[in-house]
Amino acid sequence: MGKDVIIALDFKSREETMNFLDKFTGKKPFVKIGMELFYATGADFLRELKARGHKIFLDLKLHDIPNTVKKAMKVLSTLGADMVNLHAAGGSAMMKAAIEGLTREDGTRPILIAVTMLTSTDQQTMTHELLIDRPIADVVCEYAKNAAASGLDGVVCSPLEAGKVHDVCGAGFVTVTPGVRLAGDDVGDQKRVTTPAIASELGSDYIVVGRSITAATDPVAAYEECVKQFVG
Repeated sequence: MGKDVIIALDFKSREETMNFLDKFTGKKPFVKIGMELFYATGADFLRELKARGHKIFLDLKLHDIPNTVKKAMKVLSTLGADMVNLHAAGGSAMMKAAIEGLTREDGTRPILIAVTMLTSTDQQTMTHELLIDRPIADVVCEYAKNAAASGLDGVVCSPLEAGKVHDVCGAGFVTVTPGVRLAGDDVGDQKRVTTPAIASELGSDYIVVGRSITAATDPVAAYEECVKQFVG
């Protein structure tokens, strides 16, 4: 599985999103549809982007009782997404149920990854609010091992933890890493961030880049710069 840059389509409407994507007249980039855009535009818009040639990471972060997640994943399996996710904190029973729901009758399914710890979470939040005393990197690795044992394909983690995840789960276990910015860009509300070049060195398989591309004066050039730094 080759490395790739995923653009986070953090827009609030179909019109805004299409105005942005129409700038890409050549290669159709891998894109991420998160909660805001999915809830605003629905399943038909996802299918429309798929028909335009985009690979899609549907980032809805499911986290519920196993049976509910299984039924939800069965619906998501029909939308054409290439990658979907859930929260590893939901536990192994939930993750196994998700695979059952996501797997189609012909045995195929999208890539399924688990969110370990959000990149907006720092050690202070972990300790004082989530009441988890272990270091973030240790928790991420334990969640990743649980996801791998449950049959998932990979995890969402910070680039800072990608190498450690590969160490404990193997080189073939996918690491999808948000928290990536071009040097000098505002980090926003994320706290564990790197550049595309550093993410590549640290072992990320996919990087998710938002505002460094979507808010750039020339989004296509910014995307190409991210690809150059990350893929080479």
